[in-house]
Amino acid sequence: MVTPFGPTGEVNLDAAQRLARRLVDDGSEGVVVAGTTGESPTLSDQEKLELLRAVREALPDATVVAGTGGNDTRHSVHLSERAMSAGADALLAVVPYYNRPPQEGILRHFEAISKAGPTIMYNIQGRTAVNMTAETTLRAAELPGVIGVKEASGDLTQIALICARRPPDFWVWSGDDGMTLPLLSVGGDGVICVISHLAGAAMARMIQAHLGGDAPAAALIHGRLLPLMRALMTASTSPIPVKSVLNRLGPDLGGLRLPLLDMPPDALDGVMAELQAAGDLISIGAPLG
Repeated sequence: MVTPFGPTGEVNLDAAQRLARRLVDDGSEGVVVAGTTGESPTLSDQEKLELLRAVREALPDATVVAGTGGNDTRHSVHLSERAMSAGADALLAVVPYYNRPPQEGILRHFEAISKAGPTIMYNIQGRTAVNMTAETTLRAAELPGVIGVKEASGDLTQIALICARRPPDFWVWSGDDGMTLPLLSVGGDGVICVISHLAGAAMARMIQAHLGGDAPAAALIHGRLLPLMRALMTASTSPIPVKSVLNRLGPDLGGLRLPLLDMPPDALDGVMAELQAAGDLISIGAPLG
């Protein structure tokens, strides 16, 4: 989920609680706080923990996952321990970025974090510059504290191999909204997504349709949402588009912290056109209050 900010740039905990409840009411089984969509690189550890506690209070019965990964294993472990103490159900940790670790280093990084709590690995080479291979993912899947992977490699063959060879208690989620249905088709489980801010109920229907054997219904929803999914990822660096759309639709959730910037109005108009084209699949548009 995006992180709302107040007029002077502080984390708006009240708005975060309202947004979290609305996301779950609209079909999400839980939320991730302080992930990339939540502008985690610009949040302090203290802000991440305060946000986690506030959302945990707002969602006593839903899953709350804390984004705690970084490119310093020791710091990631420390933050993960604090997040579990603050009420997280699980941890989301990205493949270490910038320092380009070898595959064995990636494995040991997740092994260390998983000792703090149930860990979802996040593979997104476009952000990290390193792809966690299927072989490394499957080795990590054997660790008792690693419960799944958020896969955004864009490589469906890699994802299919993971799904085919994973242990039975290991989950595979899409980390790319547009790859959700293809991932489901090769045995994946769901999505940790961005478009749920706007069309959570439709995404839930698409997943349930596929799992229920109604491939045409799932494909229809996928096809109708795909242009908006693409716009939210390509019109500007995520999470700029989704936060800009939410601010256009309702009360101000605050701007983005530097180095991110709000979308120019003309670019935002293009995303809003795709939102309008999605029609009745858009279920979140009312003000947060």
